[in-house]
Amino acid sequence: MALIRIAKGDITTFEGDAVVNAANDRLILGSGVAGAIRKKGGPEIQEECDRHGPIRVGEAAVTGAGRLPVRYVIHAAVLGSEPASYDSVRRATQAALAKARELGLRTVAFPLLGTGVGGLDAQEVARIMTEEFKNAPDDLEVTLYGYTDADVEAIRRAL
Repeated sequence: MALIRIAKGDITTFEGDAVVNAANDRLILGSGVAGAIRKKGGPEIQEECDRHGPIRVGEAAVTGAGRLPVRYVIHAAVLGSEPASYDSVRRATQAALAKARELGLRTVAFPLLGTGVGGLDAQEVARIMTEEFKNAPDDLEVTLYGYTDADVEAIRRAL
């Protein structure tokens, strides 16, 4: 089981190996987490996304991190050609964890996938994601970010 930490606030401040982006299947960095990553990381992240996308909902792609204090951004597609769902959250979380494993990463930060533009319930998303983290390798440290106090409380309840 991965070590799971909870953090509140802006995921783009995370210092570690990678941050996960709550992505759409076209890998367009629009608003929410994706917009914050584009703004702080720089245009090179979107340029690299353009070369990787589109991907399927439930899949993940990896880019460099531009000016972010991490090495990679793992773009986990939770919506796009289909709306965000609890199933797409589970599949996108699994895909992001698989990419982290492939790259040999030790520290990865995740937002609550699908709770922004996707409109999914934070409590249920936190439950699904923490379930997947518990299946991750022991040597992985996952930080799950909540943007609000309510998000952080949902994560705490899920753990």
